[in-house]
Amino acid sequence: MGSSSWSTDAYHARAAYNAAAGASSFGYTDDVASSLPRDEWRVHESLDPKGVALRESRDSAEHPDSLAISVLFDVTGSMRNVPRVLQTKLPDLFGLLLRKGYVADPQILFGAVGDATCDRAPLQVGQFESGNELEDDLGNILLEGGGGGQVTESYELAMYFMARHTSMDCLEKRGRRGHLFLVGDETAYGAVKAREVREVIGDDLDEDIPFPAILAELRRSFEVYFVMPTGSGHFHNPKVRGFWDTYLGQNVIYLDDLDAVSETIAVTVGLAEEAIDLEEGLADLAEAGSGAGDVVGRALRPLSDARGSAVVSGAPDGLAGGPDEGGVDRL
Repeated sequence: MGSSSWSTDAYHARAAYNAAAGASSFGYTDDVASSLPRDEWRVHESLDPKGVALRESRDSAEHPDSLAISVLFDVTGSMRNVPRVLQTKLPDLFGLLLRKGYVADPQILFGAVGDATCDRAPLQVGQFESGNELEDDLGNILLEGGGGGQVTESYELAMYFMARHTSMDCLEKRGRRGHLFLVGDETAYGAVKAREVREVIGDDLDEDIPFPAILAELRRSFEVYFVMPTGSGHFHNPKVRGFWDTYLGQNVIYLDDLDAVSETIAVTVGLAEEAIDLEEGLADLAEAGSGAGDVVGRALRPLSDARGSAVVSGAPDGLAGGPDEGGVDRL
């Protein structure tokens, strides 16, 4: 996937058409909610992870230096507004990545996370795309708004899929990990449950996988970030913050304004790819007319301060990829 190219003009033309027709950008959710009882809601077939062998990010003649970027967001409770914000900010995301040269050929995958213990759509995963097909993936996401009433969602199930059901030329050809952003406000469950994997993804696991083990496996392929936006139900919850701080350290991004999520993702990728430093990224935001600079600066200052030159090292406690796995640690 990912052989087309992004067009801001096409994005605005589609938005104008939808506005004139009184249509939502999330037509699948609207159709399901208006025509089916809740117990019959299902994942759109284009985003259904069951039976999927791989989601692939590949080089092409148009995009010879592809870089995989994945954004998976919680769609339970108040967090279901996240994809609506991302949809309106796609031009900002691509504008920074492409026009400012942070990444030559970004290929972006969108997905959604719920709760596999109770939701009809606990995992939804799109394709890696380079163009306006991303709007289709976003529009087909079911904004279920469920969740189990606990301070826990099935992020670990999404991590399992991304660790074992993706294949990326950036990693396999060039030894460069992709970037994966989880946007949420709760903790993961303590283990990937074999039963849920069979039901949702279709793999036949012999036993559960502890959370630290699946995170270590995922980090062989991706630099992993957890973005926690203010206004979410558990933004100030010390249990949630402690969980992610323990496992991801400076890669936990506390964001004061959900509207700045696309700019935050773009600047984070620019930092990780060493295309910019934080001050350059904030200057780029200002030049692009974005008012998100202060918010992004506060969110990314800990990550920026923690980053030095990239050095290859062994994986501490099994939580980061070693040199034979395409992983780097940051001083």
